[in-house]
Amino acid sequence: MKKWIFLLLTLLFSGVANAAVDPSSAAEKGYTETKYPIILVHGFSGFDRLVVLDYWFGISEALTKDGASVYVAHISAVNSSELRGEQLMEQVKDILATTGASKVNLFGHSHGAPTSRYVASVYPELVASVTSIGGANGGSEFADFLRRLGNKGSAVETSLATSVQILGHIISFLSGNKTLPQDALAALGSLTTDGAKTFNAAHPEGVPMNCESLPSLASNGVHYFSWSGTSILTNVFDPSDYALLPSGLLSVVRTMVWLVVAVAD
Repeated sequence: MKKWIFLLLTLLFSGVANAAVDPSSAAEKGYTETKYPIILVHGFSGFDRLVVLDYWFGISEALTKDGASVYVAHISAVNSSELRGEQLMEQVKDILATTGASKVNLFGHSHGAPTSRYVASVYPELVASVTSIGGANGGSEFADFLRRLGNKGSAVETSLATSVQILGHIISFLSGNKTLPQDALAALGSLTTDGAKTFNAAHPEGVPMNCESLPSLASNGVHYFSWSGTSILTNVFDPSDYALLPSGLLSVVRTMVWLVVAVAD
């Protein structure tokens, strides 16, 4: 339980540190204007606004200021890609009804990427584009590590799931979304590499089968884009970098082991 409290406090301090930074650098009105509304979709254990902490660090305000129509999704902090996708789908329909637009642009961070891809896969006619930002489209080595800590139904798994579920309820309560369902095991299942493979088989749009460059326009008529970082530690003054460092190191170690085995063979 202590590590989840630490992570929550880290997120809070990180948000306070970044709150003073104005992310808007556009020189003219209309610089960020898009044909369709933008919806920002948070990742695992995410939120829209947590007390004074803005998950998107003022990005929505900056985009709105310079011409865009921006909405922030209200979905479960901890749950499966499919259930979060269903929640997002309802909000997409509400936004289209309110604005009169025919489509939306979805921007998904981390677990928000497969969440957004689910909507685009099921209702492609309502989505103009999906942008994955550090998306968990191939699963997470850290989720695999957590899955291996205990057998299904074991005391270890139950303890971990309870801790994460409590965190999800705390986040949802503090962000004003206390009625949203939380399911730690469902989230874990979605975020493992096996879970991602199953999801991608059902919703393959936007996921390349190899490392070759693909056109952004997929077979379902939706444009797909992907952005990510190239370093585990990007800002020495950002506490969240240190909190997320272990999961990044697991990925590095796994890659190194794979390379050693490949060379040995």
